[in-house]
Amino acid sequence: MTLFPAWVRTCVPALLLTGMLAGCASVDRSAGTAPPQSWDAFKQRRAVSIAGTNGWATLVGLLWMEEGRHVLGSGPTATLHLPAGRAPEVVGELVRTGRTVKFTAAPGVSTHLHDAGADSSLLSPVTETNDPPILQVGDLRMFVIYRGPRVALRVKDPLAPTRVHFKGLEYFPYSETMKVVGKLEAPAKGRMIQIADVTGAVTPTPSAGVVRFKLHGVEQTLEATEDDETHDLWFVFRDGTSGKSTYGGGRFLHAPMPSADGSVVLDFNFAYTPPCAFTPFATCPVPPRQNWLTVAIPAGERKYAGGHE
Repeated sequence: MTLFPAWVRTCVPALLLTGMLAGCASVDRSAGTAPPQSWDAFKQRRAVSIAGTNGWATLVGLLWMEEGRHVLGSGPTATLHLPAGRAPEVVGELVRTGRTVKFTAAPGVSTHLHDAGADSSLLSPVTETNDPPILQVGDLRMFVIYRGPRVALRVKDPLAPTRVHFKGLEYFPYSETMKVVGKLEAPAKGRMIQIADVTGAVTPTPSAGVVRFKLHGVEQTLEATEDDETHDLWFVFRDGTSGKSTYGGGRFLHAPMPSADGSVVLDFNFAYTPPCAFTPFATCPVPPRQNWLTVAIPAGERKYAGGHE
């Protein structure tokens, strides 16, 4: 999972961004470790990806659709419910046929379908790797997502309480000791990781191999997948800080692809919190059992002050 979905084009007012960054923990420069500029840039991107106008904190709905017809709106006749006061009582009709979703607006309701292409009613992306069309009703922005065989409409609102009351991100002080070099062991042919998400769905995902490394003098391993957007290694892990000083559902980490000799740099200062810490409407993967580390990693993002487990 990348910091930003490919379709996000986020901008944040300078005042808001300043306020968000003020919530970041100050860097302990007395320790003699000057963090790289890339770390400061990473923290700024993270703030935008959570609390920007299209960030994770704007989520206000995850509306699962069975096959057939659905009424979208905020009123009592709706079968897919939007937040009260943020949309008409009946916005229109959604019809799901397999993995295809079509939308028809109710009479007199003003809607806009971004990037709809030739079919102005189609909400499904051309392929599941393409940016989906976005249905806009007032300030609400909605688009289709897939989780295995399931289909849902994801709803975002820039005035979501989780965004309006965003408390900022906090970090452990940058530490060079939290940057280690490991070795990637190639996976067996056809090896798949069974990655579950918070909804209970399990997605078999090709393994990119196991990285073996030492931290605090203790040998550890993490199994990676390859991020198909950023083309690097991606880890979902938990450690001794999980549920204490960091999010209980684990954290994410990206690392460059291995060098010619199989070396992989793991910089845990760049470990970050899954979207589920900021909204109940995300569908985050949970760390597979083989990625439960036996040591504590006091690096990267701390537990979100306004979050939930």
